[in-house]
Amino acid sequence: MPNNTIESRPDSTLTVLGLGPMGRAFAAAAVAAGRSTVIWNRTPDKAHTLVAQGATLAPTAADAVRQASLVICCVMNYDVLQAIVGDVADWSATTLVNLTSGHSDEARAMAVWAGEREIPYLEGAILTPAPTIGTPSASILYCGPEPVFTRSRTTLETFSPSGIYLGDDYGTAAAYEMALLDLFAMTIGGLAHSFAMATTEGITPTAFARFAKGIGNLLPDMIDGFAGQLLEGRFPGNTSSIASAGSAITHVAEASEARGMDTGPLHAVQAIIDRAITAGHGHDGYPRLAQILTPAGASSRARS
Repeated sequence: MPNNTIESRPDSTLTVLGLGPMGRAFAAAAVAAGRSTVIWNRTPDKAHTLVAQGATLAPTAADAVRQASLVICCVMNYDVLQAIVGDVADWSATTLVNLTSGHSDEARAMAVWAGEREIPYLEGAILTPAPTIGTPSASILYCGPEPVFTRSRTTLETFSPSGIYLGDDYGTAAAYEMALLDLFAMTIGGLAHSFAMATTEGITPTAFARFAKGIGNLLPDMIDGFAGQLLEGRFPGNTSSIASAGSAITHVAEASEARGMDTGPLHAVQAIIDRAITAGHGHDGYPRLAQILTPAGASSRARS
């Protein structure tokens, strides 16, 4: 396991590895907060503005790590992450905080890598856009050994005053991020398809948006309803049933086909509903669909 007893360096130098939009946001927030900030990127041209603001550009990732008590890495994926940090030999007295997106197995594998090198290590997930970093609106999840989080907390609050610690399982933050990105992606797909359908019917985007917001307003209560019914294992469909949803989607698919639209997303949802109805759950509420999509045995791994 990672070394959780190494004391941080007495200086408060922070290093940011990776200067994509999110990495630049972290570096800018650190500089704005008056922290000594070292930056590194595979293509140095992205560093010019940050250097002008007061950051120090390191010639190599190893040099950037060597100067810091805490290193934040936010890059494209875990393969890129490994390519960068794998070339760094000296991690003495340096804590690594990885904010790269990926799934929970990748996060846990990265923690094993850090443990083999006795690197104090945290995994994290950023839930809000780059412009929020360094403001009260930023939302970041962290997981890993609590002593490492506690020791790093003051520095991490530079980026999100309300950062949330989820526990010592290194995969938890990534698990939340992937599930939330799933929700976001499916929502974007629904928005795109609905606006396209409105356009085919001669409805302007502005006119449609006025009523589409009403659908969005239903989501908070629906989310709470899903959570409650899934926890209880009871799926009353007295208000809205899976069968009624299936009928509605059939109408939408027919209307989409009549206008020459792509109906693939609708048929994918219809297939899930058909599975539920075939299994005898047509009169149940929508949350039953989540149970049907969940592989057998997965609920035993559920975490709060």
